[in-house]
Amino acid sequence: MKLLVIAGAGDYPRFAVEGARAAGVERVDVVHILGSTARATRRAADGIIPFAVGKAATGIRHLASLGYDGAILAGQISPFSLFRTRFEPEVVEWLKAMPAKNAHTIYGKVVQEFERLGLPILPASCYMDLHIPGEGTLTRRGFTEGEASDVKYAEAVARDVGRHDVGQTVLVKEGMVVAVEAFEGTNAAIKRGGRLSGRRGGAVVFKGAREGHDMRFDIPVVGLKTIKTMKRAGVTALGFHANRLILLDREAVIAYADRHNIAIAALPTTLPPAPLRPQ
Repeated sequence: MKLLVIAGAGDYPRFAVEGARAAGVERVDVVHILGSTARATRRAADGIIPFAVGKAATGIRHLASLGYDGAILAGQISPFSLFRTRFEPEVVEWLKAMPAKNAHTIYGKVVQEFERLGLPILPASCYMDLHIPGEGTLTRRGFTEGEASDVKYAEAVARDVGRHDVGQTVLVKEGMVVAVEAFEGTNAAIKRGGRLSGRRGGAVVFKGAREGHDMRFDIPVVGLKTIKTMKRAGVTALGFHANRLILLDREAVIAYADRHNIAIAALPTTLPPAPLRPQ
């Protein structure tokens, strides 16, 4: 009845707001993360609550006290904010207590604090029905034999890397791993892989959440910016698991990919689909 979207950068949080409203949620408010949340997302909301990352502990207590039925974490917060933000002492202690700092440990702590205070965090895929592709080839052309082989290999590497919560994206060219996403994020990893592979074309990308991934945060997301980055890096194919990735601006993504002969496909998987409604 009353939902809070904790909104990072990009269009994803706006789509979450619109999807929730279309599904009948009566009130959808947005947490405006200062320096991240897009103006269009704020305009789509019924109400706006400012939030400073440096005062996350204080902010979480405030949000949890407002009586929302649930919250969704949507959109990107720059990972480099860990190094550039002056955190209040309580958050500093949280970070010191983490032996490894990655999406699972950091966002996991945020979720833990919200739920300890009585605010349930819903899967980040909730209400994103229109943006999570099912199995099949999305573009005009499918993978070539070589691309299919490289995507399969990239998928296997991503699965193994995912066990360590390093990243979700792997680039392969002609059977060689040229980049694995780390702290820099998907687009930066693709750019790095493009430089290593000479940008002459033929590299592929696989992006996917690991087995057992907590869908309340850091769900795989691809949008037009990623496809344009692939084009500049000489990437000719993108694979991901069906029903487990958010594809933003689908029509624009497919049109751009078709125009530049990039193949995109949602691959079959035995992993569970991302939930579309609160559990």
